[in-house]
Amino acid sequence: MTTIGIGADDAGAPLKEHLAAYLRELGYEVVDYGNAEGDDEDYPDVAEQVAEGVASGAHERALLVCGTGLGMAITANKVPGVRAATAHDAYSAERARKSNDAQVLTMGARVIAPQAAEVVLQHWLDSEFAGGGSAPKVAKMNAVEARQRGTAGND
Repeated sequence: MTTIGIGADDAGAPLKEHLAAYLRELGYEVVDYGNAEGDDEDYPDVAEQVAEGVASGAHERALLVCGTGLGMAITANKVPGVRAATAHDAYSAERARKSNDAQVLTMGARVIAPQAAEVVLQHWLDSEFAGGGSAPKVAKMNAVEARQRGTAGND
């Protein structure tokens, strides 16, 4: 069974809870890093924890929810080895996986309705990295990360 890490800030908490229940209905094991509605932990703190879970291999994939999804994606992408993408439509969610091998999906609770978020999430879950012509591009993304972190050639 695939384990999915999930987290939100206060703005994203209600949608996170909705999508966590949806994931469980689909048979996924969900590891919830918080927040609950009314908590005040900032999105960078939650995003870092969840992204570290992906980077360490504790989770194959993760879902992060804040007001727009953007701050969560920016923060998660700071964790080495993590590729996070914000998607609010099915095609973008699918391409995030198939073309960019994004292990983290971010969404904005102020941007998407719960039922639409389910559709987007389902497309992302159903998609796998296609490799092919996208593989060299993902390798280049990884090389950029390595150069920027000063780890090029230390693999």
